Amino acid sequence: MHKFLRSIGFTDLKKKDMDLLLQQIAERPEVMKVTTDSEGNEFAELTCEYGPGYGIMVRGIYDEGDNFQPEYYFPYLEATKVSTEEYIEIEKHADRESYAGVCDELHLGVTMVFYLQNVADFLAEKRLFKSKNTRRGAKLAALSTEGKIILPIVERDRNKHADDAKRTEHNKLIAQAREGNEEAIESLTMEDMDTYSILSQRIHNEDVLSIVSSTFMPYGIESDQYSIIGDILNVKRTENTLSNEIVYILSVVCNDIQFDVCINENDLMGEPKIGRRFKGNIWLQGSTLS
Repeated sequence: MHKFLRSIGFTDLKKKDMDLLLQQIAERPEVMKVTTDSEGNEFAELTCEYGPGYGIMVRGIYDEGDNFQPEYYFPYLEATKVSTEEYIEIEKHADRESYAGVCDELHLGVTMVFYLQNVADFLAEKRLFKSKNTRRGAKLAALSTEGKIILPIVERDRNKHADDAKRTEHNKLIAQAREGNEEAIESLTMEDMDTYSILSQRIHNEDVLSIVSSTFMPYGIESDQYSIIGDILNVKRTENTLSNEIVYILSVVCNDIQFDVCINENDLMGEPKIGRRFKGNIWLQGSTLS
């Protein structure tokens, strides 16, 4: 059973129930996309939606008798917002016809990896136009199995324009440092040292969550899972049409990256509201732009 099924409202599914559900998706998919995979097989993506923008996708191949042979499935939340316009490298997983997007996002300061949702579109485009494994921009979404709502940081006497200018200058330094600019590397090193000094002083008298407003950090051993803290921009309370479990879709901005997070009501501690913050662990998914 997939760990993140509970994120879209399937908490207590048994194996036989899951097998029946996958059979129903294979026989009556709401959306079907068919193309040719990297080995020349007739590859298909079959999806069914069980709430607004979330559901289950089954991937597999058609054999010579035109029978669908499912290979794997996964729950998804449809990515609708353009989260990054950086270049995305698409890399195939070793054990199956699935792919990851890899992006050096300046706002995060780390290499961001996400599970690719639109594999059929990517394979079709690559086959038709002989394109490379690089795309520009991506829409991101995430599933979560544990999270909590925390209060926002009260910011007094902050100059938003000055903060934006400082952030822009910081991103320029990161871009220059990646190209080997020694002055930029030295400036970033000094910034880190100053930040560490300030944090070391404040941590004696303040809670870390009142100092750190947003985080985006790798979590566990999976390369596409992260621990995040982000501001909530929008809250949507939905119901899984099959299980009737309540599912929240939170629009979150984290380190200037905006994406939606889907989480089961039973896995969320606290009441989500606009202006509060979401803290939790996520599985990051996304689709590249055409």
